[in-house]
Amino acid sequence: MEERHQEQTYAVIDLKSFYASCECAARGLDIFSAPLVVADRSRSENSIVMSVSPILKANYSIPNVCRIGDLPKVPGMIFATPRMAYYITMSAKVVSIFLDFVGEEDLHVYSIDESFLNLSPYLGLYKCSAEELCARIQKRIKDELGLVATCGIGPNMFLAKVCLDNEGKKKPPFIGRWRMEDVKKKLWSIQPLTKIWGISHGIGGRLDRLGIRSVEALAKVDVSVLKNEFGIIGEQLHNLANGIDCSDIHQKYEPKDTSLSLGQTLMRDYTPKEAKLILREMCDDLCFRMRLEGKKAGRVSVMAGYSQAIGGGFSRQCTLNIATDDNDSLIEAIYGLFDRFIEELPIRGLSICFSQLEPYKGIQPSLFETAEEAIERRALHEALDDLQIRYGRNSVLRATSLLEESTIRERHQQIGGHKA
Repeated sequence: MEERHQEQTYAVIDLKSFYASCECAARGLDIFSAPLVVADRSRSENSIVMSVSPILKANYSIPNVCRIGDLPKVPGMIFATPRMAYYITMSAKVVSIFLDFVGEEDLHVYSIDESFLNLSPYLGLYKCSAEELCARIQKRIKDELGLVATCGIGPNMFLAKVCLDNEGKKKPPFIGRWRMEDVKKKLWSIQPLTKIWGISHGIGGRLDRLGIRSVEALAKVDVSVLKNEFGIIGEQLHNLANGIDCSDIHQKYEPKDTSLSLGQTLMRDYTPKEAKLILREMCDDLCFRMRLEGKKAGRVSVMAGYSQAIGGGFSRQCTLNIATDDNDSLIEAIYGLFDRFIEELPIRGLSICFSQLEPYKGIQPSLFETAEEAIERRALHEALDDLQIRYGRNSVLRATSLLEESTIRERHQQIGGHKA
């Protein structure tokens, strides 16, 4: 098994400072010299910075995740308001370029700016090395879109990814390649353990308590020690530390327990009464999504976070007696949790989740309504869904959307919490 995977050649291709690079490309700027920040200054100082150009990271040590108020004063700094629809379009164009080189079955889109490619079947076809093929892909992306792609190449998906993070991203030509013989010299030298893809701080802490503080120590420890601590994951960790990864790009992951969630950070402190309006709006949106997918939920979860000056909050869930996609039934459950656990404190964050999803197969009325009433209410929701699909999400809303505390109209003009 290991020998077969050693013969494979995988590449991970990442788009450098993706959002910032897209904005630089749109303005005809060099991403390595333009001091550009992707953030919405019309929001508060606590708003998240989505991306900064490489020169700001290198010269001012600005981290990948920070807030507008944390940015240093940089002469000539350019602020670009996020445009999520533009970034999604650019990402789709990059994926289209990938598909000009490899088949769909040999491509795994990992995120909006990073993808895995199985190069093994194509090196003979193109009569070139993996490095040369990646360079061709890089050139297409640069010439057609103005973006800089970085590449990590390895005999499996894990080593390709770790190579990308620790070598491919560092300097031109932004291509790195690791082979199995590089494991002891390159992989084992990475410090700390949590810099390894797949090892979280939680796992790193548990390894530290076992006295395992390096990749080499993880690779050499008796695997039974890891299996006793982590179960089957322990054996996987041991394999990865030895550069062994049997993941198959053709086997697409399908989660067993699916869920739908929606959350938002509020632009000011909300009272519990005002927050309930936001919960109703989020419930309506999530029910809309759930009906589009032909699902109904058996469990609801609610999270509320208090103002930063206070801290804390709560997160609770409950299982429904009858799985449903009905707005009124689900908001009743959400309000039940919210009223039970909320305190009279200013609220800055809200989130809801529908889980234990199952296919919708028909209406199951409760004991407190007739079948005709349930059918009539679902027909109403379906009619409203159809109007929003045809004429836009803001075409039909509750009258409460006109209240000052409502956020639904603005959110419908966003993607991922940012301006579309």
